[in-house]
Amino acid sequence: MILADVFKSSEFARLDYTTNDRDCPVVVQFAAHDPVDLAHAAQLVAPYADGIDLNCGCPQKWAYKECIGAYLSERPEMVQEMVRSVKGAVDIPCSIKIRKHPTDMRQTIELVRRAEKLGIDWITVHGRTRHQKSTEPVDYEAIKLAKESVSIPVLANGGIFTLADADEMYNRTGVAGVMSARGLLQNPALFAGYAETPLDCVEKYINLALAYGTPTFIFHHHLMYMMESMMSGVERKTFN
Repeated sequence: MILADVFKSSEFARLDYTTNDRDCPVVVQFAAHDPVDLAHAAQLVAPYADGIDLNCGCPQKWAYKECIGAYLSERPEMVQEMVRSVKGAVDIPCSIKIRKHPTDMRQTIELVRRAEKLGIDWITVHGRTRHQKSTEPVDYEAIKLAKESVSIPVLANGGIFTLADADEMYNRTGVAGVMSARGLLQNPALFAGYAETPLDCVEKYINLALAYGTPTFIFHHHLMYMMESMMSGVERKTFN
């Protein structure tokens, strides 16, 4: 998630975004509350990306206070304005990622239908509200209802840690695909069918991270995620 206002205003901030010809397709996710900022940021990154996504699902308190992320999932009219601005600014696919509304599923349906009318290319629905913990069950019915309310592709997010989780999500909701966040941080080889991160995957990450000069904090963060299940409590404490 990239902050659109910072990205469009700061050349230094834009240095963090790099890609190459083999890194395809690349979808850049922005967080924004201002349509002009979002459109400007999208125009800057469009030549180096294959799609733009608007984050309407980040549940963190700081994001909600900044009127970004999950704040937008409760305000369809704001999302509508930002989708309109992006569609008018770039000619690459655009999507939104949302959360289930905290109290009224009708607002979620209104949101996805408005987005579809504006020409959004796909929608990702996280099956928890912003108030729910990540350990709580995903609401399959909410995702299914959102999917059945539009004709464009709907992807599902939440609770995907194994291929079996992905299959269950697909079978219970009928979505076009699934996304995983924490599951892929813990096991980048998840969709290749591995139950846990293979050591050669860890080795490949280390070589790439060192070659590209990945900042130490990020390097350590990802290694900890990938290797946590392989380490004892003492080893985890030492590694941290």
